[in-house]
Amino acid sequence: MEKLREILAENWPDVDFSSENALIDDGVLTSLDVVALVSELNDAYDIEITAEDLLPENFNSVAAIEALIERLSEQ
Repeated sequence: MEKLREILAENWPDVDFSSENALIDDGVLTSLDVVALVSELNDAYDIEITAEDLLPENFNSVAAIEALIERLSEQ
């Protein structure tokens, strides 16, 4: 999921995504950040992240975001 890491690094260069496991819970990513990220992920992976997917546990870490992308890619 190199594309995901590139998107994250481009938009939030000051965040160490490799060690952060509470991106939402700790306020590293705001709700506006998540909206921007969702838009980029939808375009980059040709998926549709819906309102039901906008849960903190889906965006708290890179692993969680990758799992969401994989799940939606299989649908």
